[in-house]
Parts: sequence; structure tokens; C-alpha cells
Amino acid sequence: MSYINGSDLLLKIGEAAVGHCTTHTLTFNSETKERAVKPEATKAKSSGLWKGKGVTALSISVSAEGLRFYEETEGGFEEISALWGKGQSVDLEAFERGGDEAPYLKGKFVITSIEETSPAQDDATYTVNLENDGEPEVYPGKTPTA
Repeated sequence: MSYINGSDLLLKIGEAAVGHCTTHTLTFNSETKERAVKPEATKAKSSGLWKGKGVTALSISVSAEGLRFYEETEGGFEEISALWGKGQSVDLEAFERGGDEAPYLKGKFVITSIEETSPAQDDATYTVNLENDGEPEVYPGKTPTA
């Protein structure tokens, strides 16, 4: 079986991959609107029980958790918190390790929060949350443009 190992899927925020990342999560969101209509006169009353739905907006949220590391050579807490401090959108990519394929998510994202957790006698960690800033360049279902 060829299951994908989570360690083969990487996340890049800004210019570097997220270093010492323990997990990242991509959430593809749809805002919807419901429609309820009266059934046609020739149909049973029960046919009007089913509501239709339409998508009114799409968004993507990304979160990542990582370990704080003194000798970080990729994108760790220090680098990501500095990007947050600029108050600007950042480039984000989700891609397969060592793959020659294009990223499966790429675009501008806003760092909405970054949280550091430093428990006594345990590893210090951080969590970063991001949301898309406009339509990403690459995402599932988007037709590539020439």
C-alpha cells in the first residue's frame, strides 16, 4: 500500500520550510447559503423538505505546530514571529518532500496568531495560524492557467 506519510508533506512560510514542525493542518472552508422552496404542485409535499445549498465563499486556514530549537536553520518561532510582526501577508506553500511536483497549495496568507507554550521541564512549542489573503495561486480544484 502506498499511504502518504505525514512527514513527507511539508509547509513553507515565507522563504523557508517550517523547521522542527510536529504537525500542520490545512482546512478548506466553504460558506454556504440554504434555499427552501415550495414543492411544485404536481409533486408530493415531502419533496419540499429538502433544502438546496449554494457556496457563497471559499477560504483556507492553515495551522502548524513546532518545537522551539536553539540552532534552527529553517523557519522556526523566531523567523515566523518576525514575519507576524511586519503585519503583512506572507507567501505560503504546502508541498511534498523531494517531489518534483508543484506545490498543492500556494498563495498569500496572513498570520492570524502565533502562540508559544513553555511548560516547566518539557519541550517549548509554538503554534501558528494563517488564513488566505485573497485567492491562492494553487489550491485543490483550481484549473491551472497558462
